[in-house]
Amino acid sequence: MRAFRRPPTEASAAGPFTEFDARRLDPIRTYLVRHPAVMDVVVATLFLIPSSVNAVLIALGHAEAPEWSGWVLFGIALAAFALLLRRRREPVLIAGAITVLGVVAIATTGDSGGLELAAAFTIYAVASSRRPSVAWVTLGLQALTLISAAALFLDETPGGSSRPVELDASTSPAPFSTVLVLGQLIALGIGTGVRSRREHIANLIDRANALARDRERQSQLAAAAERARIAREMHDVVAHSLTVMVALAEGVRAAANDPPLAEVALDALTETGRSALDDMRRVLGVLRDPDAEVPFAPERAVGLDDLIARFRAAGLPVRLVLRGDVPTGAVPARDAADRIVQEALTNALRYAPDTSAVMVEVSRRDERRHGGGDWLDVNVIDAGPPARVTRPAGVGTGRGIIGMRERAAVHGGSVTAGPEGSGWRVHATLRLDLDPKEIP
Repeated sequence: MRAFRRPPTEASAAGPFTEFDARRLDPIRTYLVRHPAVMDVVVATLFLIPSSVNAVLIALGHAEAPEWSGWVLFGIALAAFALLLRRRREPVLIAGAITVLGVVAIATTGDSGGLELAAAFTIYAVASSRRPSVAWVTLGLQALTLISAAALFLDETPGGSSRPVELDASTSPAPFSTVLVLGQLIALGIGTGVRSRREHIANLIDRANALARDRERQSQLAAAAERARIAREMHDVVAHSLTVMVALAEGVRAAANDPPLAEVALDALTETGRSALDDMRRVLGVLRDPDAEVPFAPERAVGLDDLIARFRAAGLPVRLVLRGDVPTGAVPARDAADRIVQEALTNALRYAPDTSAVMVEVSRRDERRHGGGDWLDVNVIDAGPPARVTRPAGVGTGRGIIGMRERAAVHGGSVTAGPEGSGWRVHATLRLDLDPKEIP
């Protein structure tokens, strides 16, 4: 039989909540719960005192019974006391042992020795730690055995046998059986109620600890998501801004003999540096203040037209094509699309500076009339170098593409990127008619 596992009394790795969080106990009960062996001693002593007193009275001749029977009952009381100390660990076995002692006491001395009380204590231990079916079977077997022994060995005639006045019950079979069964039933009811309460408390503790673990996991996932988003913003600042600034610096050097062109490149370099500093301050501000929120995309420092102009100033031949009613202004999906375009152009500037042309196409597909969604399509196509040139494979870490996919996923879309001819193509789709918070 599998015993009911009591709730842990100390906090463990399973969770921070314990039995003492679910129950309000006074100091004495708290001590007894923390030290169950003390409670076992108290229960065994409650049986030993009346039983031993009765046995000693018989042994000293204060009753019309053989003196030797008193010492036998005293020895049986001590044995029952020792057994009751282990009733919590092996309740069914101890119930059987107490039953055997009861039969021995009744058969040898004609006296129960107060073992009705010990029997009730064992039934309580079984009911509070085992299934109800086990408790009922144990009660039935114990009661049947002791009542049968009483019917065989106890004298029911008023004058047939003189017995001392005992503290537990009469020595005749009927009163003995009544006291025995009544005590067992009371013990069974109390033990069953205690077991149900323990199970209820254990379930509450398990649920509280499960909720605590879930909150901890959600906090860890949220922290990981924040780190990923901050890393994505840092990547945008470093990869985009510095790449453009390096290209502009090289353009200034190449235009040393053309002051007007060099001045334009320097202005673009300055503007890009200021924008990078603003983004960096915002990200670092979030790192200093953990309670601040990092938006899915930073505030748009420049529009798509200005972004294309910067890359053109850096020497990238970019052409912008808008199709359909492309939204403007502070639209989250549009901001994310601009960031995707920025990342794609940055990759083109870093890894394909010799490209002959780059086309940026942004179009809108409104399929809501047909049960679809309102989509924003973005295509960034690198046409490749003027002549076929084998570009080195494995360039880059792939984090830029991962960042683009994460941005698109926030708005219910996706990103695909791969070779197209001698160049490269990035295709992104984003939903305009969904709130990012509603995306699962």
